[in-house]
This record gives sequence, structure tokens and C-alpha cells, in this order.
Amino acid sequence: MKKGNSKTLWYALAGGAAGVVNGFFGGGGGQVLVPMLAGKCGLDQRHAFATSVAVIAPLCALSAGVYWFRGQLDPVMALPYLAGGLAGGWAGGKLFKKMSMVWLRRGFALLILYGGVKAFL
Repeated sequence: MKKGNSKTLWYALAGGAAGVVNGFFGGGGGQVLVPMLAGKCGLDQRHAFATSVAVIAPLCALSAGVYWFRGQLDPVMALPYLAGGLAGGWAGGKLFKKMSMVWLRRGFALLILYGGVKAFL
């Protein structure tokens, strides 16, 4: 297999893994995608985080659509969270350029650790 084809395969596998996690848990695909993009796909950390956001946004929309069609999503109840998420996403995007990669990785690691502990307990 050519090197370019191998990289394309890893991109597809990373996206597939993120999609499965997102669809199964209703979110969290970025926790799978960022390490795969940085490790197996060879993106630097900053590009891995940014690419993850670009990939996760449509996956979240698709997952929300599936839940909505099943009658498991109340869009009115989701609106306050959406408003807060939009504001937080905008602020996070602005801070992203200014933070060092060391602190971004640490913050991401703490977020994954927190999610794991909460899921376990």
C-alpha cells in the first residue's frame, strides 16, 4: 500500500471511530479523533484539534437528527445549551490561537480524565 493511501485509510478510520463514538454516546467523538489525527495521521496538535472541530460539527448534527427522528430529542429544551455552546465555541476559538500547546494538551487530558471518571462512577 502506498504511503498516501495508508494516510487516507487512517483518516477514514479516525473519522469512522469518531462517528461511532458520537452516534453511540451522543458526543465525544473528538476524544477519539484528536489522538488519532495527531498520532496515526501525523497532524500537529493544533491542526488535529481544529480538524476535529470541523469533523465533529457535522457528526453532531447527524447524531442529533437521528435522536430527533427517534423522538428522543426535545429541540426547545436544547436551545439554551445551543446558545451557551455557540458562545463558548466562539470564545474557545479565540483563546485557541493564544494558548500554548502544552496547556491545550493538559486541558484536553483533564477533560478526557474527568469524562472517564464521571462515566465510571
